[in-house]
Amino acid sequence: MGIIAWILIGLIAGFIAKAIMPGKDPGGVIITILIGIAGGLLGGFLGKVIFGVDSIDGFFDLSTWIAAVIGSVILLALYRLVTGNRRHA
Repeated sequence: MGIIAWILIGLIAGFIAKAIMPGKDPGGVIITILIGIAGGLLGGFLGKVIFGVDSIDGFFDLSTWIAAVIGSVILLALYRLVTGNRRHA
């Protein structure tokens, strides 16, 4: 997949992750895109290691989107843990 496809998947997966885990996050759209892109990579890696499947096959494959959203939710939770104490500073 090209870089534009990764950015689009990242944007959508990041927004879905924020919808699944509502709440305030420090950061905006750029952080959402970065979490989504990294989440897609993390989800694909975990799918391959844990289940032995190649989950990042193409833009229109359901497994690509599921992996991206699951990875994004994991990274969003970690991001909130790391930045949670800094909001009150």
